[in-house]
Amino acid sequence: MAKSDKFYFDNFSSCTLLSKEAAEYLVQCLESYDPDNMVSMLANMHAIEHQADVQKHAMNEALAKAFVTPIDREDLDMLSHRLDDVTDQLEEILQKFYIYNIPAMEPAAVEFAKKLVKACDMLYQIMAEFSNFKKSKKIRQLVIELNDVEEECDQLYLNCMRKLTENSSDVLLTVSWRKIYECLEACADSCEHVGDCIGSVIMKNT
Repeated sequence: MAKSDKFYFDNFSSCTLLSKEAAEYLVQCLESYDPDNMVSMLANMHAIEHQADVQKHAMNEALAKAFVTPIDREDLDMLSHRLDDVTDQLEEILQKFYIYNIPAMEPAAVEFAKKLVKACDMLYQIMAEFSNFKKSKKIRQLVIELNDVEEECDQLYLNCMRKLTENSSDVLLTVSWRKIYECLEACADSCEHVGDCIGSVIMKNT
């Protein structure tokens, strides 16, 4: 593999590693949830998200200068944006707890966040194989497993939303949790979108 080609795959691996780090930090924040510590938790999460932005900007600069790329320039750009969306969504989840001033944690939110860690780990494993996508026998199975995790998130989302209607004495808190669960679900969807994008790239290039 040419050194210039290696940059793209290394960049994607770095992005998925940051997403995994952000998801693991989200779980840590939710498991030891303390509203009084939200400002410092948000700062720590933003530091991770900023590193992901640095990776995206590096990709943008490389694509702007590149004469030849290992796969279509448009596909590299789309995949870079999809990966960045995941980390952005993880930060947004934590921001929602601050915005809505959530007083106490729901176990289902922690469970949801742990599923996002699984999804991000799947993305990291996929990207570890991506440079060899024409020959790899693992990527297809990993994408299937990623889709399975997203389906688990879909079911958990439905259960959480149903439970909210059963315990809706505090309307404001109910609406706040609804927004949080929607954000958790959107993050799971973002992970799936990366898998779909990878599937499209492989189909076009093999």
